[in-house]
Amino acid sequence: AFWISLAAFTWALQGGLYTGPMEIDLAIYFCTWGVFTVLIWIITFRLNKALVFVFTFVVALFFLLAIGEYSVAIHKLAGYVGIICGFLALYTGWAILVNGTWNGEFLPLGSAFVPISEKAAA
Repeated sequence: AFWISLAAFTWALQGGLYTGPMEIDLAIYFCTWGVFTVLIWIITFRLNKALVFVFTFVVALFFLLAIGEYSVAIHKLAGYVGIICGFLALYTGWAILVNGTWNGEFLPLGSAFVPISEKAAA
């Protein structure tokens, strides 16, 4: 959804459907996605530590991208955070796939910070 909406936003701007200051618009856009990602990040505390780390970096990335619309140095920092986030996401996805396929924990994901109790799961 993020990439589709970003593409639509960019095409509308480049196609002349919308004329406005791009910096503030993109800052608001990234902040909106940042807030949405914070809500998902909270949920990950009940899953595993790997997802918590991935979403921690995604949250940081969105807010750095928003600030980066006004600062080249922050925008560059956001790029590095995005690379780290990508590597974390690749590992986490691979670990979930491998562990699920072979029904074990071959690649560690870390236990949940807030485990789901048996009573709550039932």
